[in-house]
Amino acid sequence: MSLLRVLLCIILPPLAVYDKGIGPILLTLILTIVGWVPGVIAAIIFNVM
Repeated sequence: MSLLRVLLCIILPPLAVYDKGIGPILLTLILTIVGWVPGVIAAIIFNVM
């Protein structure tokens, strides 16, 4: 993962998974709305996979 992608995961988690498809975007968006930390964790997991 690049430094830019890591910063996006922390600052705007749904934007960090834009190239993974609509499913990860929606899941990350919902988790970010529920709480910022779950959204960040989901974005990092989607970007590592």
